[in-house]
Amino acid sequence: MDEKRLGAVVQRARRVAGYTQQALCQKSGLSYSTLAKIERGAIKAPSVFTIQQIASTLGMTLDDLLADVVSTTATAQVVAKHSSQNGVRFVFFDMNGCLVRAASSAFARLAEESGAAPDTVETVFWQYNDAVCRGDKTVDELNTALAQRLGIMVDWYKYYLDAQEAMPGMAELVAWTAENYRVGILTNTMPGLVQVMQARGLVPQVHYEVIIDSSQVHAIKPEEQIYQIATERAGVAPNEILLVDDDRPNLVAASRLGWHTMKFQSHQPEEAIVAISTALQPAA
Repeated sequence: MDEKRLGAVVQRARRVAGYTQQALCQKSGLSYSTLAKIERGAIKAPSVFTIQQIASTLGMTLDDLLADVVSTTATAQVVAKHSSQNGVRFVFFDMNGCLVRAASSAFARLAEESGAAPDTVETVFWQYNDAVCRGDKTVDELNTALAQRLGIMVDWYKYYLDAQEAMPGMAELVAWTAENYRVGILTNTMPGLVQVMQARGLVPQVHYEVIIDSSQVHAIKPEEQIYQIATERAGVAPNEILLVDDDRPNLVAASRLGWHTMKFQSHQPEEAIVAISTALQPAA
């Protein structure tokens, strides 16, 4: 496939449909960096599932989008990936508590600066977190609630990002997984944080074929809807998906839909990484 030509075709189709890159990413669930790289021709042999996702969002068939790039036979070719011994072909990683450490120190810093008890900070935060991650409330509303309760001006994103650090060993695990399987992110997160985390290099720097951002799809784990969206966008059967997550209710909900699941023990990342890599050994 001619990546440069593909990029030009995708860019032209996006503009004809009246989408900015940001708008197309928001509607399709792709990351901005992935779309930008595709349009620049910087991704060698991008997955046909990713191109299908772009075509569907633009209201086109895959063949229509790629008519000027490759033959219909070639569009059916997918970059070869492995299948694990239990049939996994696509791996979704949770972000907070898996790819990066949970930002609990943000609560401690807010408590220290405001003089409030840490429990007070967490109580206000958790009253808003799900609604902000689902897109029902804004980050400004969370900031206002924290400011009113703590008596200081609050920019939650600053506290969160200052407290954030990559999970030890995950960069190597995710890179190995991406070489052998299709990978994505499935995260409960506030608007824009996935892109910021990618830009700062806090999450492993690989090509994520699908990013399910709760604030964009307006559903959060463990709600069934978010898993249904993730399954559709992954383009594989439920029993071909593995979810790596540190929250047991999220894993239980995924398993009910037929997904494979593995709990990531964030306090023992080395052991968790060994267990995951062992479970993902490709089938002979």
